[in-house]
Amino acid sequence: MGEKKAVSALVTGGEANAGPPLGPSLGPLGVNVLSIVNTINEKTKDYAGMKVPVKVEVDTETKEFTVEVGVPPTAALVIKEAGAQKGSGKAGEEFAADMDMDKIIKVAKLKIDDSYAYDVRGAVKQVLGSCVSMGIKVGGKTAKEVLKEIDEGKWDEKLKMPL
Repeated sequence: MGEKKAVSALVTGGEANAGPPLGPSLGPLGVNVLSIVNTINEKTKDYAGMKVPVKVEVDTETKEFTVEVGVPPTAALVIKEAGAQKGSGKAGEEFAADMDMDKIIKVAKLKIDDSYAYDVRGAVKQVLGSCVSMGIKVGGKTAKEVLKEIDEGKWDEKLKMPL
C-alpha cells in the first residue's frame, strides 16, 4: 500500500470536471482524473445544481481512489425542496417560498448525521432555523410560528418518526 493523499473540494452536484479545483489537485498524483470526475458526478447527481463537499482519497502507489460525498449545506437543500431560486433577501418581510413539513423532515433526515441534534425533532428545529433566516414559510406559516408549535407539542406525532 502506498501513501494516501486526500483532496477535498466543493463541487456542483453532477457537474464536476477536470478543471479547478479537482484537476490541478489530482493531476500531479498521476491518477485518471476523468475517471474520478465521472465517479463524483455519478455520486452527486441527486444534488444537481447544489454545492456538495467531496473528498477523494488516492493511494499514490496503486492509483486506486475512493470518493466520499458529503451532504450539501442545509440552505441548499431547503432551496431545492422549496423549489425556490434562492432565499429571500428580506427574511421576515418577504418570503421566497412555502414548503410543507414533510419536506422539512426530509431535509432534517439528510442533515441529521452532520448535526448535533439527538432526534428528528432537534434536526427539524435546526432546518426551521435556516428557514427563518432565508424567508421560507412552512405550510403558510412563518418558520418561527412552526418552531413555537413544535415546542407546544403540536407536531409530536409527525416528529416521532424513527431516523
